[in-house]
Amino acid sequence: MAENPHTQTTTEPAGAPSPAPASGGRRRIVLAGLVLGAAAVAAAVVVGAVYGVGGFGRNASRAACAPAVAAGQRLEPLMRGELAALKPAPEPRALRDLAFTDGSGVPRTLADWQGRTVLLNLWATWCVPCRKEMPALDALQRQLGGPGFEVVAVNVDTRNPEKPRAWLKEVGIDGLAYYADASGKILRELGAFGLPATVLVDSSGCTVATLAGPAEWASPEAVALIRAALAK
Repeated sequence: MAENPHTQTTTEPAGAPSPAPASGGRRRIVLAGLVLGAAAVAAAVVVGAVYGVGGFGRNASRAACAPAVAAGQRLEPLMRGELAALKPAPEPRALRDLAFTDGSGVPRTLADWQGRTVLLNLWATWCVPCRKEMPALDALQRQLGGPGFEVVAVNVDTRNPEKPRAWLKEVGIDGLAYYADASGKILRELGAFGLPATVLVDSSGCTVATLAGPAEWASPEAVALIRAALAK
């Protein structure tokens, strides 16, 4: 599986233990083992960041979310170019109970978007790829946002809740409504080990496709995919 260099992980690999004094060939064998072990740990973290999002959401009945799985398969030919890392949901997952707050601090869940297609994005101000991606998400919302579709970008900063608001204002992102979860629970619920993380959710609150890492969401490929997702 290809490594995504643009995903910023939320965890770091534990350091390898220091080798005991050794000499000659034994020292080389010990050092080689440690290097391989550290590489395996690092690889595991990278794979977790890029592919550890397969558990997005809760298991749902196949009848309830079967249309979302079918939609992901239908949209797969459009997952190319700027959206090459987007993957169809492999099994039914329900996100209706996913909780966060709006800009006024009012509790919300994705059930509030029942009947609308949602592009759910998790981001943080300390995540450089997230900051680079936000203008494109803002542009997508401006172009396609409406009664049938919304980009729901949820900030997951855990400190200084005013910082993300100030940053959005500073860079001129005002097409997106502000949503946040400072508890980190949303990351655990989605099984996201890296940021940004994005999920395309259908009008029933079921996962259609997932992407770990940034994408150019204002690109022709992205616009075409969202338009196709909205077409019934």
